[in-house]
Amino acid sequence: MKMWGQSTFYMSQKTRFDLEQADIPSAWYNLNADFPEPLPPPLHPGTKEPMPPDALEAIFPRNLIEQEISTEKFIEIPDPVREIYALWRPTPLLRAVRLEKALNTPAHIYYKYEGASPAGSHKVNTSVPQAYYNKVAGTRRLATETGAGQWGASLAFACSLIGLECNVYMVKVSYDQKPYRRMLMHTWGATVHASPSNLTEYGRKLLAEDPQCSGSLGIAISEAIEDTVKTPGTKYSLGSVLNHVCHHQTVIGEETIKQLEKAGEEPDVIVGCCGGGSNFAGLAFPFMRQKIRDGKKYRIVGVEPSACPTLTEGELRYDFGDTAETTPLLKMFTLGHKFMPPSIHSGGLRYHGMSPMVSHALKLGLMEAKAYHQTKVFEAAILFARKEGIVPAPESSHAIAAVVDEAIQAREEGKKRVLLFNLSGHGLLDLSSFESYLHGKVQDV
Repeated sequence: MKMWGQSTFYMSQKTRFDLEQADIPSAWYNLNADFPEPLPPPLHPGTKEPMPPDALEAIFPRNLIEQEISTEKFIEIPDPVREIYALWRPTPLLRAVRLEKALNTPAHIYYKYEGASPAGSHKVNTSVPQAYYNKVAGTRRLATETGAGQWGASLAFACSLIGLECNVYMVKVSYDQKPYRRMLMHTWGATVHASPSNLTEYGRKLLAEDPQCSGSLGIAISEAIEDTVKTPGTKYSLGSVLNHVCHHQTVIGEETIKQLEKAGEEPDVIVGCCGGGSNFAGLAFPFMRQKIRDGKKYRIVGVEPSACPTLTEGELRYDFGDTAETTPLLKMFTLGHKFMPPSIHSGGLRYHGMSPMVSHALKLGLMEAKAYHQTKVFEAAILFARKEGIVPAPESSHAIAAVVDEAIQAREEGKKRVLLFNLSGHGLLDLSSFESYLHGKVQDV
């Protein structure tokens, strides 16, 4: 796919040769090309009619808009992006042998470890190309929101490498709960504000109504978009939900397919946690291609918090992506854009809606969904940490909880199953949450 704009990035011949030899995907996968029914289009927030692409140029550069609406199956990854990817990609696929032994299960448990990235999560798979395409398009500054801070840190990292200013609105409850992610953003040169803030009209309105408002991703999105449209040289960057974000994450699944082939295994069950959908999409979408095209019988499971049960209890309908009703209307599973999620520790999963592509996949029966309470999630996370050594992010621990249940079921049925999940980030900056759990301070809501 030819992208709009002229690249200002240059690479040495040695680096180009190294990339040709590297086992890093050369293209992102677009599930929209294989859906048996087309994805419903976004609607204009005012007219409620299908939104023309140029209407998005107030907040996104044209080259990313082209990816957002693309129906091409594969989108070529620019060499400068692959060069940065090579700092951590390909990420390892590991077998959790000690966890299998602890569960006394015949199941083989594999996990793709995205915590190996510089920012400690999968989010850099999209922050780097988004920063790159914005730089190519002449953007000087990016505004964004973040929940638990994984996305904010990843965008700060990408902007520091590519040379953009980065302004982050961080959901207030996570701003307070996760100070080290905020510090990480500062270290990479970003400016970070607790949301709702007094820097935007919408933030000031909410604080006047409720000075103790703990915030939400929907609120932070509204503030970041208001910042974008009022600040010259600024574009908006989103870490999940939208199509182009899901495309970028598919490097996870593309690598995993090849790694499992080398291991001589094929998954029976594929699991990912779901907040806005990018983590899940990154692992699952390439396997959905194989379900659609090759008739594979994989069970693909999206796991979410019971406190914010978008897929399991939400409605599939058009809704706004933010609380101020400034975004396009997206056809997605939603709890309603005014929904205020409880202050659970998995801040990255506190979003009222779900990626339209993930929502469409659930509607079409390509996947299923489960919800877990956070005490069950932390129980599984502690077990994993004590057996495998990696402290998982609370968000990824939802997938671990589901995999533990699948492994126990395999034990009870006496059947070998191959279980695969995405460990999308480490929990080293979430240790206060684990400490709260270990002292009995984490409650189900």
